[in-house]
Amino acid sequence: MIKKIFLLSASLLIAVYSSANPILNLINKSPKASDYPKANILVIFDSTKVDVQETGLSYVNKHSLYKILTSRGALSKRVIKYKYDPQSAYIEIQKVVIYRKNGNIEELNTSKVLDYPAPTWMIYWGSREKMIEVGRLEPGDAVEVFLFKKGFTYALLQDDENENEKYIPPMRGQFYDIVKFWSSEPILTKVYQVKMPKDKPLQYEFYNGEVRSSIHFVGNKTIYTFIKNDIKPIKKEQHMLALSDVAPKLLLSTCPDWKAKSLWFYKVNEDYGSFKFNSEIKAKVNKILIGAKTEMDSVSRLTHWAADEIRYCGISMGKGEGYTLHKGAIDFRDRCGVCKDKAGMLITLLRAAGFKSYPAMTMAGSRIDNIPADQFNHCITLVKLHDGKYHLLDPTWVPFVRELWSSAEQQQNYLMGIPEGANLAITPISPPEKHYFKIYGTSEISDDGTLIGEFTLKAEGQSDAAVRSMFKYYNKSQWNINVEKELLKISPLAKIIKMNYAKPLDYKSGPITIKVKYEIPEYAVVTDDEIIFTPIVASRLFKRANYHLYFNTDLKERKFGFRDRCSRLVELNENIKVPSYKEVVYLPETISSDGSGAAFNGKYKIDGQTLTLYEKAAFKKRVYKPEDWKSYRKAVASQNKFADDFVILKRK
Repeated sequence: MIKKIFLLSASLLIAVYSSANPILNLINKSPKASDYPKANILVIFDSTKVDVQETGLSYVNKHSLYKILTSRGALSKRVIKYKYDPQSAYIEIQKVVIYRKNGNIEELNTSKVLDYPAPTWMIYWGSREKMIEVGRLEPGDAVEVFLFKKGFTYALLQDDENENEKYIPPMRGQFYDIVKFWSSEPILTKVYQVKMPKDKPLQYEFYNGEVRSSIHFVGNKTIYTFIKNDIKPIKKEQHMLALSDVAPKLLLSTCPDWKAKSLWFYKVNEDYGSFKFNSEIKAKVNKILIGAKTEMDSVSRLTHWAADEIRYCGISMGKGEGYTLHKGAIDFRDRCGVCKDKAGMLITLLRAAGFKSYPAMTMAGSRIDNIPADQFNHCITLVKLHDGKYHLLDPTWVPFVRELWSSAEQQQNYLMGIPEGANLAITPISPPEKHYFKIYGTSEISDDGTLIGEFTLKAEGQSDAAVRSMFKYYNKSQWNINVEKELLKISPLAKIIKMNYAKPLDYKSGPITIKVKYEIPEYAVVTDDEIIFTPIVASRLFKRANYHLYFNTDLKERKFGFRDRCSRLVELNENIKVPSYKEVVYLPETISSDGSGAAFNGKYKIDGQTLTLYEKAAFKKRVYKPEDWKSYRKAVASQNKFADDFVILKRK
């Protein structure tokens, strides 16, 4: 009976609302907490209706009904709040009604809605929140909310002649939306409806599932309706792809294609003059390029100047928010900004140096699907070199990193804003050998179990950046301590005799190298009968650069794809001189595996009193499919096995 009530079409939903006490009827016949033992709140319905005007301005009415299932759920709904950007959106909490489980109905006084600056970190663009206090709730209570909104997500250049002008989307006359049909709490019925002028063609696609849809014509409007029932929370997997990549979602857009978006993005910045340089900027470029020997040398110098000298901090700079990049002269003066400011600063520098350079939009952390809705959260730089090709640069992600384009962004979609227009593209896979992490060690175990040795660590690319972070983010007085901590994680008795890491902030001179001489008392078990130990190089030294070791390999199969930080090559080698022994009792077995996700080869060899360890692991990309997990899991488990296994030698 419950299922029949809630698997509602739009017409049935309207019929329920028109009956006596419709909300109470829905609440009383809704499932109980025992039907959702892992949920704190049940969303009985979530309805969104959007009315789009010719200008692209949209009026949104949202109507939701939440049933409290647990005390934790009651706590989470003690206030109702919505975040918005007043530069581009207006919201109003119109009505909030509490339905007590004892039958009482209370409507909150919306004159007590608070409007205050939203908590922010690193980006201070004037975001605000509207909030109304609901107060104490009990399991079994329900909360009904009516919300009105107009506007869009991102701000652009404003024209104050018309009150509604600032709420019109950047691409005037166009409309897009990205609708999540997933939730951390179960939803019985979710309805999304958009009313469009008939002369505005709307393309849409539903991803990662199914939805009931309909199109109706009413007057001069076309009404698109999408309904999904019985939405359950997705069971997450460790390091899985973003929910937007795997969960049900709806994308809608009136923009005809990505090329149209590309051309618009190019034009809006050129018209504004975002990348014009002045004499002061030109003088700085000339100074930076003194001694530059090649085209790429010049590009590298300018990229790293923008990366290192423009502090990441978003402040309100007046005109030029959203898709319009602030003028280079402003960024140069303030020496701070967000990704678009760092990218725009680099474009300005490159143009001052005579290069052709433009902006591009991308989505860090998730996929961009092929409906030209604005699925972007990051801005980067393009430069056209003498080979006639556009090359990607990212001054936001490469401060004190040896790359010009961060390989932590491989397999990532992007859209170029160039004069000829462009379609959606994707960054290539970066070969693991460009991000190597290598340790070569020699050591000796004495008769009392003391291990004395040295090792040399070398790292490049993103592995270099991971190791270098122990210096970059700390005061110089902490550097030696940070290196020492890596050995103390292996043994609390470890002592560093000597260390050398040159100038770790001088990332331009070459890959990072760390050399350490150490002594660890009581490291090995050495008795008259046996010798037991694990080579120190195998023991997860500098795990910070081996992100794959943070994966839980207990999960045998994956339903969803997953992400590493970057592709990676790991090589571990050590020669250990051991005390005299009679025979080998146990050496970890040789492991060799290869697959679509990763490869591993590890072995031991003993020759006289010298034991040799060799490990090599290649993690082949950043974004993996579920079928890649088998080989990836095998490689991680194999490296962990070598770290946890003991070598056992018999002495008598």
